[in-house]
Amino acid sequence: MRIRGTARVDRQTKRLIHRLAPGDIAIISHSDLDAPCASALAAKQVAAVVNAQRSLSGRFPHPGPGLLLRAGIPLVDEAGDRTIQQVRDGDSIEIVDGAIYSNGTRIAAGKPMTDSLLEQQLAEAKQNVTAQMADFVENTLSYVTREQSLLFSPTDLPQLRTRIGGKHCLIVVRGPDAAGDLRAIRSYINAARPVLIGVDGGADLLLQEGYRSHIIIGDMDSVSDSALRSGAELIVHAYPSGDAPGLSRLQALNLPSTILSSRGTSEDVAMLLAYEKEAELIAAVGTHFSLTEFLEKGRSGMSSTFLVRVKVGSILVDAKGISRLYPSGRSGMLFVYLGIITALIILVLLLAAPAAIRGTLDLWMLRLAAFFRSLRL
Repeated sequence: MRIRGTARVDRQTKRLIHRLAPGDIAIISHSDLDAPCASALAAKQVAAVVNAQRSLSGRFPHPGPGLLLRAGIPLVDEAGDRTIQQVRDGDSIEIVDGAIYSNGTRIAAGKPMTDSLLEQQLAEAKQNVTAQMADFVENTLSYVTREQSLLFSPTDLPQLRTRIGGKHCLIVVRGPDAAGDLRAIRSYINAARPVLIGVDGGADLLLQEGYRSHIIIGDMDSVSDSALRSGAELIVHAYPSGDAPGLSRLQALNLPSTILSSRGTSEDVAMLLAYEKEAELIAAVGTHFSLTEFLEKGRSGMSSTFLVRVKVGSILVDAKGISRLYPSGRSGMLFVYLGIITALIILVLLLAAPAAIRGTLDLWMLRLAAFFRSLRL
């Protein structure tokens, strides 16, 4: 394996993703590389990924490394912290069988991830799932004890200029397959006109698909300046202490914002915001739904995510379910094409028919129009 490219270096993978271009070599420090970050790296079409840490620690069988290999992106694992320290952003580097060279000097070396090595590490990690499940349950129960007010009492939320009450809300997080899920529910978005809430990088995903967020919420470290300047209402997710690291960025951009202090993740806060503001329905794209995803993240805050789903579950729908109710793509356009053809046939008949028959056709046209109006209602 011999790969040359421009190094892009950052200890925070989600921050690095915005600076990557096709052909770059991403140098990260990410223990247990999760699926969202791996998918984002693959989408950037990087030449290779060098991880200073172990992409699979053995705690849980994370799918991230496998996603990179299936995308044809080489992964050099356990390269050590020296890689982060010695390689500067923008350096031209070369990877030769796991060794990293800069200006002809060997500065570090890691383990090239192979299919056989990945299979071995996944098998070892699967043996630890039971222990991780026990830790998750214990942490969840502990969270219920500490944070009952979050679940059972109205959350202290700011006043919004965007009206949510009685409307559908679509919450978009930049998770695995989020772009495909968003495209799959295009017909739903066009029909229901939901309030669009982008959670950090989810706002960029909405822009890429031709939509503009009404609200952007998060710590503002993985959303682009263009999304922040799109005119959305900005809500900075702060720690319970009130400290809001993302506020300084918005102030530097001279953008007005509101601070919302809460435990849990930004997507939790987005769901609570929609729920407490009396949304009729909450649709979710790219968010965490399965127990596997909760365990995969491996953070204590994921217990709050699980419990928030319990609270808002009566009005929460995943995008994959919505796509089955609102057909899109070819199946959806088929009805449009049939409608156009039917209208043209009727128009030709009206123009060609004698006056006696035309009156009958006019009557049927009125009935047909009434029928389609009833469908819309």
